[in-house]
Amino acid sequence: MVEFEQKERYQINDLLEIMKILRGENGCPWDREQDHHSIRKNFLEETYEVLEAIDKEDSSLLQEELGDVLLQVVFHARMEEEKDVFNFDDVVTGICKKLIHRHPHIFSDIEASTSDQVLKNWDAIKKEEKHQNSYTETLEQVPAVLPALMRSEKVQHRAKRAGFDYPNSEGALDDLLSEVEELKQAISNKDLANIDEEIGDLLFSCVNISRFFEIDSEKSLTNSTEKFINRFREVERMAVAKGIDMKSADLETLNKLWRSAKQEVIDKQTLY
Repeated sequence: MVEFEQKERYQINDLLEIMKILRGENGCPWDREQDHHSIRKNFLEETYEVLEAIDKEDSSLLQEELGDVLLQVVFHARMEEEKDVFNFDDVVTGICKKLIHRHPHIFSDIEASTSDQVLKNWDAIKKEEKHQNSYTETLEQVPAVLPALMRSEKVQHRAKRAGFDYPNSEGALDDLLSEVEELKQAISNKDLANIDEEIGDLLFSCVNISRFFEIDSEKSLTNSTEKFINRFREVERMAVAKGIDMKSADLETLNKLWRSAKQEVIDKQTLY
């Protein structure tokens, strides 16, 4: 048993000390075995759980999940401290310096009275910090590990800054319809590689349209997936009630159930 003062409330230094103990010589075997790569996925999962808490507007859950994300930051920082590369204070120092540098309208004498001006300054400063000498470099530095829809939206936003964009949503819609035709042609030719490529182009075009209306395409797809699940649940309920085996039912029967389920869900939503 290690010596550690247990309290009703803790501060960041307590968390740092707990992590030091867990990773120490007499610490937890599991925690000691981990490296950046082994817990990489954990960081991503905890971040998504924060997003879920935000979507649910659950403050209690948000508090808990933010703690889990903070643990991941402390965990990774501790690993680097053990190698004498950097520590948690260095992480804090870095982000504080970045915030001060990127807010010259607050911490210096630069004028910026609107959000647009702030973002323009932010982008210019960020480009200078990262030594980006071309617009292409700004696109290349969008992390490839981001969810595909999110990454494509960020790339498109940065291309827009270079003036590479449609003047309105009509051009983006025409592009989408063109991609649909190209996908049809690829399917007609039974060209699997081309089908793969055209599906990607089609999704990229969908993101382009959503961007014009400031719609988060990632969230749109999430909502559509949830909608499908809700309707599918109703289809299955109806099938069971009617004694229909969904696996062996023909397409016409399933489509009829789907249309009925769709109307049922809409009617329920209207009631509330």
